[in-house]
Amino acid sequence: MPLIRFDMLEGRSEKELTAILDAAHQAMLDAFGVPPRDRYQIIYEHKKSRVRIEDTGLGIPRTDDVMIISVTTRPRTVDEKTAFYRLLTEALTAKCGIASSDVMVNYVENTDADWSFGNGEAQFLTGKLGTPKVS
Repeated sequence: MPLIRFDMLEGRSEKELTAILDAAHQAMLDAFGVPPRDRYQIIYEHKKSRVRIEDTGLGIPRTDDVMIISVTTRPRTVDEKTAFYRLLTEALTAKCGIASSDVMVNYVENTDADWSFGNGEAQFLTGKLGTPKVS
């Protein structure tokens, strides 16, 4: 169920984009333990002149491979989040040749009432997905 948005510079091939999506999905499966078909990913490509991704003064080098990955999800533990950071950068480096210094990640957490997977229903609340909860 996490929705993962990738913001990156334009110019990658379809093969490269597929490898990025696959690497991120595997990291999510391993870190969050979600079902294999729980895959919601969107790539946004930007002209170089439209993006500034610096390092907050940390001395982290950036290249044209730089990307921001935004994860919108139900609440996750600190251990799950840090595992995802590690697994994601390991997979992107091994499978895509993207340096860990070029990967910035942020989380946006929400509740079960904030998700509808279609049909005008909140499936987490109806019990069609996961345990029904009332907030």
